[in-house]
This record gives sequence, structure tokens and C-alpha cells, in this order.
Amino acid sequence: MAVTDYGMVRVAAVVPQVNVADVEGNVAHLIESVDQAIGMGASIVATPELCVTGYTCGDLFGNDLLLDAAEQALVDLNEHYRNTSVMIVLGAPLRCNGHLFNCAVILNHGEMWVVPKTYIPNYKEFYEKRWFTSSNITAIAGRDSIVVGGEEVPFGTHQIFEAGHARVAVEVCEDLWVPAPPSSIAAINGANVIVNLSASNELIGKHTYLMDLIKHQSARCIAAYVYASCGFGESTTDLVFGGNAVIAENGKVLAQGERFTTRGQLSVADIDIAALDNERRINGSFADSMVQFGTPFEHIALEVNGPLDYESQELKRPVRRLPFVPAEDDRLNARCEEIVSIQTEGLMRRLDFTGIPTMVVGVSGGLDSTLALLVGVRAFDRMGRDRKDIHAITMPGFGTTDRTYTNACAMVKALGVTLHEISIAAAVTQHFKDIGHDAANHDVTYENSQARERTQILMDFSNKVNGLVLGTGDLSELALGWATYNGDHMSMYNVNVSIPKTLVRHLVRWFAASLDDGSEAGKQIHDTLVDVLDTPISPELTPAAQDGTILQVTEDIVGPYELHDFFLYHMLRYGYAPDKLYLLARKAFNGVYDNATIRKWLRTFVKRFFSQQFKRSCLPDGPKVGNVSLSPRGDWRMPSDASARLWLAQCDSLPE
Repeated sequence: MAVTDYGMVRVAAVVPQVNVADVEGNVAHLIESVDQAIGMGASIVATPELCVTGYTCGDLFGNDLLLDAAEQALVDLNEHYRNTSVMIVLGAPLRCNGHLFNCAVILNHGEMWVVPKTYIPNYKEFYEKRWFTSSNITAIAGRDSIVVGGEEVPFGTHQIFEAGHARVAVEVCEDLWVPAPPSSIAAINGANVIVNLSASNELIGKHTYLMDLIKHQSARCIAAYVYASCGFGESTTDLVFGGNAVIAENGKVLAQGERFTTRGQLSVADIDIAALDNERRINGSFADSMVQFGTPFEHIALEVNGPLDYESQELKRPVRRLPFVPAEDDRLNARCEEIVSIQTEGLMRRLDFTGIPTMVVGVSGGLDSTLALLVGVRAFDRMGRDRKDIHAITMPGFGTTDRTYTNACAMVKALGVTLHEISIAAAVTQHFKDIGHDAANHDVTYENSQARERTQILMDFSNKVNGLVLGTGDLSELALGWATYNGDHMSMYNVNVSIPKTLVRHLVRWFAASLDDGSEAGKQIHDTLVDVLDTPISPELTPAAQDGTILQVTEDIVGPYELHDFFLYHMLRYGYAPDKLYLLARKAFNGVYDNATIRKWLRTFVKRFFSQQFKRSCLPDGPKVGNVSLSPRGDWRMPSDASARLWLAQCDSLPE
């Protein structure tokens, strides 16, 4: 089978040991660090600013002996890597027409290109203009080449290097810190990987600001950002350099080295170029930037290593099992607060606009209706309304268990909203007689009749009390079509419409903690919510076992929600095809699910996602919360009769 790289390229940021002005020793350390990165499969390797000589040489940069040695080192390094299919970016000082330039030097297969630094800092602790000239002087002079080791090589800032899928632009340190970084213009003109050779000293709070800069620049440019900054070995006469090796992609840090270490640093990551290109195609504003900032760039094709076999080796990028859920507890709590605030604000505005005084919500004792009710209570509290005007209706049917019924009632009472119990058994039994359905046949008619009866009760009861029917179905159910058309599929406003099942669970857990204020009611709510979290997810439309055990478990029927949410996120967010979803899922869920299981549920996801679009085409209103939404009026506009043939064929071709 041919090796595919899934649109990814491996990059490295290295921080070799350095000894100021010791060019020979620095070259040895450079080779050691670069070789280590190459040995890990990197196709692009970035090093720090002026790493051939050391950044802190001061007035020694005016000495020809040092500059001659640096120039010769570049020639020697170029020869050393002549037969290596890697893009290597080095930092070195180079002379040209009576000027000294702080340069990034690109080596590839015996050829050399030079990108000079544009913004030369000359404030506070920086005095670079004492030695170096800006690249702007070359633009004025119309110069596009420089002599290195007796050979003319391309010289200028408007160069983009094509290394496999990557289109690489290079900037140097201060270039990142200015209002309009050169990398922004390069990205608009096609670069999707930015390499920055840097020498940024450490100050209190500066590292946090630097990391924000790197993340934000990669996000603004919809690009990867590979940042290598000098470290131990630079002069500490006045400054200390921590040694940063950072790789970010579209606002997220993929890899980061250790600062303040006496050894060299190496960060390696796999950049998802296909995802970046997909994001740019979707983002029309990015393309529109070409109108104002489009400018000629020379594109240079480099020879780099062939595709890595990601099937057999570790993927050098984080692939989280729960992409909708923040990994860190502090971020998770803040994210939950923000999500619930968005839901609450949306509901408040709808209630305020319509002037509807009451609200009706069906409660089952399950996760989704629990979350909707909690958001409804929060909205009423913030609007200064009486919780008694929330009508929570529990509608036991043929499959309702004591556990869910008890939890629903306990929660409603603890929250102080108005509880109604309306059994659907008699009405549905009569309905079966009306349509001639055998109640012993527990087929889709048996199930959907119950769901539609519950919706009818909610709608009619809302008319009776002049209320708004609050929807409860979540994003995962909509993706799979796991909802009864014109049943639980329908409401007057749905606060859960863009909340995936894996996130619903965390939001309910967050509510359990935040509502436990030490009072008896708070403890009752907490304990009830914890039991709701422990209850198997089920529509409870078929009878339970004699001992009350839930037999109709949703995830046994349609598959694990953590897998489906994983597929959903990556397919909608990045446009991944089944083969890439399969690869990433196997990496993320290694040891949790075997390949056959992942393959089975991936095919189920694809089939259901396409076939159930008709339900999403007529969704009630509801607030968008995250990057992934299925609103037919906004993020996802798909024909209800689109064919899944291509996607299913690829699913069927996946190896087990």
C-alpha cells in the first residue's frame, strides 16, 4: 500500500548549545541538533537567530575575522547537507555592499537562499542598529542577490519555499513583534508555515506575552509558526536567554521545549497543512486580504523527504479524545461558565422578545433535559422571574424506569420549579389502536409514537399556560439523526442545539459542583445530578428489565458518543475524509477501542450523518456555542439528498 502523509509535514525547532564567537564549536553543536531533528523525520528544521556566531557577540560583529568564519561555516554546512532532503534554516551575519545583515539562511540539497531581517530593534536592551542594516535598504537598492563563499545566492524577504505540502516563509525575531509582521503579508500570499529565528531575552511576564504573540500570529495567518530562540551559552553580561523552541498551528501550541536548561532543546510536531488549507478556503475574509496586500513573491521548490508513514509511527501532534472538552480543569470550569452564559443569554433574549411569561420543558431524568432545565432556571433567575413559572413535565411511558423518574422529580422539586406528571401510556395505547399497531411490536412506530405524544403534550400545554417549549436535543443526536422527526426533534427554542453529548456531561457536572452551596437543597441537587451522570444514556422507549435495568442503551445501538463526537468535530471543523478520521481516531483511542470497532462506528457515523440531514434542515432556533454547529441557517448547509457514496466507499476500503 502506498504511503500517504494525510496532508501533514513534520517540522522541528532546535536550540543548540552555543559559545559566543566560537564558530567552529557552534557548527558542531548545530550539526548535532539538526541531525537529531532529521533523525526524527523532520522535513523543515529551524534554528535560532545568529546561532552560527551567537547573538550576543556585540561589537565583534564589526570584526571581519568573525564574519569570515561565519560565512565559511555556511559554505561548509551547505556542503555537509548537500545530499540531505531537508529544509534547514540557520541564523548568521552576512555582509553585502558595505552593510551587515542579520540573516536567515536556507539550505537545501547544496543550494542556498538568504532572507534578511526587516525590523532591527534599537530600544531598551537592544542595540542591533549599531551593527545591522534592515532588509528595507535592499528593496531601495533593488538588490536580489548576495555573495556567500564567492557564489551569488538569492537574497530578499519576498521568498516562499515549497517543501512538500508546506509553503514556508521566514522572518527574524523582531519581525514578529511589530504591528504588521512580514509573515502576515507572506501568509496572505500563500505561505502556510512561518519560521522565526529569534533571540528573545527573558523578562518577568515576557514569556507569556511571547506565547500569546506566537499563538495569535499563527491564528491570524491561519498558518503554522515554528519559533526557535537562543538559550544557554549566550552572554549573560546583561541579559539571559531561556531557549524557546515552540511550534504552534492556527492558535494552538503543538510542541514546546523546556526553558532555562543547559542542554540543547528540540521540539518536533506534525503540521496539518490540509487542515490549514481547508480553513483558508472556508474563510472568505482571508482570501479578500489579497486585494489589499497581494504582492509578488518568488516561490522556490525545495527537495524534501517523502511522506512519513503515519500508519506505523507516533503522530507528533496532540490528538485529544474529547476535542469539544478543554483538557485542563481551570479552562474547563471557565469554558463551562462561558457556554452556559451563551445558552442563558440566548434564552433570555428569546423570552424577552416574545414576551412569553412562562416556559415548558419535558424532563426525563436524562442528561439533555437536565441541562436544558438548569439553563432555563438560570435564565429565569437572571431575568428576575419566578421559578414557579417554569413548568417541568415528566411524561412516563412504557420504558420509563424508577431511577430516571425519581431523578427527574427530585431535581425539579429541589430547583423550586413547577412539576407536572402526565403519563403518555393511555394516549399512546389509544393511538396504537387508532392506527392499527400491535403494542407488542416494539419497532420504530412503537418508539416514535411515544416521542411524538410527548412533544404534543409539551406544545399543547405551552398553549394552555402561554409558555415557550424549551428544546433539549443535543448536537451529537442531531449529527446522528437520533431524534424523532417532529417529536423530540421539535421545540420553540433549543439551548442545547450546538452542545455535543461529551460536553453536555461536563456541563451537568459543572452545575452539580456550582449549585452545591452547602444547603440541603444544594446537596439534593448535587446528588441528583451525580446520579443522572451515572445513568446510562437511553431514550427509554422500550420496556426495561423486570428489575428496572435500562435495556435500551443508546451507545449500544448507535455507538459510543465519544467516538461520534470525535468524528463530528474533525469532519466539520477541518473537512477530514474517513481515512484521516480513522487514522486520528486510532491514535487518540489506542487501547480504548480496537481498529474494527472504530471502523464500524465510523461507517455508522458517515451513513447516519448523510441520511439524517433532512432533520437538520428544519431545526428550531438555538444559540451557536462553539466552532462546530449544524444550523441550516448558518454553519452547515447540506442538501438533504446528498449522496454518501464517496465517503462510504472510503470507509469500506479502510484496513481493519
